[in-house]
Amino acid sequence: MTLGRRARRLVPVLLAAGLSFVRSESAGAFPPYRTTDAETAGDDTLEARIGLLRLQVRDSHSTRRTPLSRINYGIGPHFEVISELEYAIDDHELDEGALGFKWAKLENGRGFGVETLILLPVRSELDGAGIESQVIRTWQQQRSRVHVNAGAFYDPRGLSTERGWRASALAEFPRGRLRPGVELFVRDSNATDTRMQAGVGLIATLERVEIRTGLHVGLNDAAPDLEASVWLSWKWQVPNRAR
Repeated sequence: MTLGRRARRLVPVLLAAGLSFVRSESAGAFPPYRTTDAETAGDDTLEARIGLLRLQVRDSHSTRRTPLSRINYGIGPHFEVISELEYAIDDHELDEGALGFKWAKLENGRGFGVETLILLPVRSELDGAGIESQVIRTWQQQRSRVHVNAGAFYDPRGLSTERGWRASALAEFPRGRLRPGVELFVRDSNATDTRMQAGVGLIATLERVEIRTGLHVGLNDAAPDLEASVWLSWKWQVPNRAR
């Protein structure tokens, strides 16, 4: 398929992603985790991950966000386009949005990739767009998978421009249809203190859908006391008429 044909086919996919209410760090790179893996959706594959709810508790005050969405479309074996969107229930408004890509290659149990997101000003009071980019490494064995991410971000959308870095590590332990995991996440910027979180998650694969749940706790005062989320994930092979 030529690049022009792929681009034309991608337009309705991105429109659907942008219109489905169905902060780059909020949606999560690989729900329910902050860490992403060095794999893509697959050629002509549409992957939708819809967050039913994300609850954050800080100093006995809770905030809710839903729906959260991450919709990916695979172009070839190593490239995918990414769309992210988040809605804040308590504020009755869109909270975060992003559009970007991931390139990744996994061979012989070792993977390398790069993910870059443009942070979109989805609310009228926000000005300008930001960027976040990170390097991805994955190591796979039969009964374990390890993913490591590290990168930087620049975000001028708030009252002051925020710039900094983030890093994370995730270990998964596949057991049949279940994939439990443990994660460590660190984020630092010029506008906030270093935030550290640890979490556990579970991905359960059913016949047609994946159920993804996660629970993260703060390891220092700058981090939320507790964050919990529940996601559903689907994949569809998009018919390729040009073949």
